[in-house]
Amino acid sequence: MTSNNENSSPSVVITQVRDVDTHQARELAENGALLLDVREPNEWASGHIEGAIHMPLGDLNPASIPTHSPIVAVCRSGNRSSKAALELLKSGHDVVNMAGGMNAWHDAGLPTVDDRGEPGTV
Repeated sequence: MTSNNENSSPSVVITQVRDVDTHQARELAENGALLLDVREPNEWASGHIEGAIHMPLGDLNPASIPTHSPIVAVCRSGNRSSKAALELLKSGHDVVNMAGGMNAWHDAGLPTVDDRGEPGTV
């Protein structure tokens, strides 16, 4: 007698997060998505997207982030935010990564603010 595993569920491994460009990220935010900036405090202080929330990658706690809205993960170049987005995706969040990060946001001529609410730098 042989056994088979027809009734066993295949495991799903999430290994990739969907990237969006800066204009898609802005549109998502305008429609209620949460912008999550995972850069370091000095990067955030110099310039960030108005309305974004700040949680450095090293402090990322998926359980503390609401699940009622989609999330757009943001960093300087898109590398750290892709790591954050993957962790959030594995925790059940609806999340995308902003490709090119704040560098691409700046290059697209989109606005940033600093900690004082003045125009920011990237």
